[in-house]
Amino acid sequence: MTDTGTNDSDSGAPATASPRPRRRRWLRWAALAASALVLAVAATGWTLFQRLEGNIRTDTGTAQALGPYEKERPTPAAGTSEARNILLLGSDNRGGGNGEWGRDEGSQRSDTAILLHLAADRRGATAMSIPRDLMVDIPACGRPDGSTSRAQFAQFNWAFQTGGAACAIRTVEKMTDIRIDHHLVVDFRGFTKIVDAVGGVEVCLAEPVHDREAKLDLPAGRQTLNGEDALGYVRARHGLGNGSDTQRIERQQGFLGSLVKKVRSDGVLLNPARAYPVLDAATSSLTADSGLDSLTELYELARSVRDIPQHDIHFLTVPRQPYELDNNRDQLVRPAADQLFAQLREDRPVSVEDKRSGKKDKSGAEEDGAGRTGPPYRGTTAGQDICAKE
Repeated sequence: MTDTGTNDSDSGAPATASPRPRRRRWLRWAALAASALVLAVAATGWTLFQRLEGNIRTDTGTAQALGPYEKERPTPAAGTSEARNILLLGSDNRGGGNGEWGRDEGSQRSDTAILLHLAADRRGATAMSIPRDLMVDIPACGRPDGSTSRAQFAQFNWAFQTGGAACAIRTVEKMTDIRIDHHLVVDFRGFTKIVDAVGGVEVCLAEPVHDREAKLDLPAGRQTLNGEDALGYVRARHGLGNGSDTQRIERQQGFLGSLVKKVRSDGVLLNPARAYPVLDAATSSLTADSGLDSLTELYELARSVRDIPQHDIHFLTVPRQPYELDNNRDQLVRPAADQLFAQLREDRPVSVEDKRSGKKDKSGAEEDGAGRTGPPYRGTTAGQDICAKE
């Protein structure tokens, strides 16, 4: 029987391979390459995330020290469960990598203390500075060596020196009757790294500064400071202005406002290439409680406040005046201080009056929905031009 089918090999025609196997092999290799790339990116991202997470130091000792005093601590005001009160402490501990800024005396003080109140609706934020020399009631606190200090009426920064963050928190709560939800401690080196990571921060000087002690040699006018100069600028007391702690606090507030403006206007946190150095600097400088010791928690906090208008981010100092027994110390001005504490405690609006021009901030938030009012406090906002005279 004759086979009527055709066969290319039998007919002498050259054999040709189908293009489909090659295309399939190419697609397989492309898929493998893409998968490898995705895995590499994911692995890199995870490694960077883990590194940032590992930078943050968790302060478990403060929670343990606060535990026995839970019944004495304030409770949040009704209806303000979403509001947050965070105590920010700038540590002048000169141990470790901070030794270049002074001699390590085996203790640490808080050169800077700020109570940051975030409104429940996240439409406003108030940063209230507490002077280091403010005379306050400091409760009996546990010391690092296991002993307990006696309760005393002394300058505020003794609380941190005596019993660390736990003693500072209890002192602030005793003074304000405001519950502190979280705390963050930033050291010298971390501060300089953050400033350098954002490319410097703008300040404005009315006259040149030449101060060996503060390591400052700056011209007058608008300028951008790097980390080292910025640290000297916010810490100096005797080489700038009249040498008072009041002016030093005002410089700190203006600087923080300028820092907030720089980060937000340049879109630093929206650009991964620029955000990572900033996050690395910030996380490596922080000691935080267990509620803010992860990158996820810090990101959620930042995300919740990123849309607050700059003019609704207020910086002010607790109302105070020279202490009647020592003009080198401060004391609270009452009832103004108590009224401010009540506004923050009850999550009511706060307004500020510019220190230089006497003008109120644009929000003018003196009255809340219940018709309760509060006076404007001397301060500034993150939206204020640091060189503006009016």
